Amino acid sequence: MKTLNEIREDLRNIRYYYSRKKVIDEGFENTGVNSFVDTVELYNNIMKHAKPRFYDLYVSLYVKNNTQESLADELCYTPEYVQMLNKKLLKFLQESLNKEEA
Repeated sequence: MKTLNEIREDLRNIRYYYSRKKVIDEGFENTGVNSFVDTVELYNNIMKHAKPRFYDLYVSLYVKNNTQESLADELCYTPEYVQMLNKKLLKFLQESLNKEEA
């Protein structure tokens, strides 16, 4: 069972991967694909079944590397509302990952 802290760490790594995707993917040509790509694909597959709001949040924060504050400005939400949505996203991911393990 993945803890919320483990999911947060995965999301930080996913954010980093996408922020440096071009360089990292070029490195794969020399070193082979890093096993972390499996984690990225796992989360992306889970998000295919998410509600549109969660999907948008995931893409905006972790794929496009926006901050919660910049996303709140873009969507005309309060930062607290984006933070609450992110917590719900974490719970959704945790439930989905636990179903995958079962």
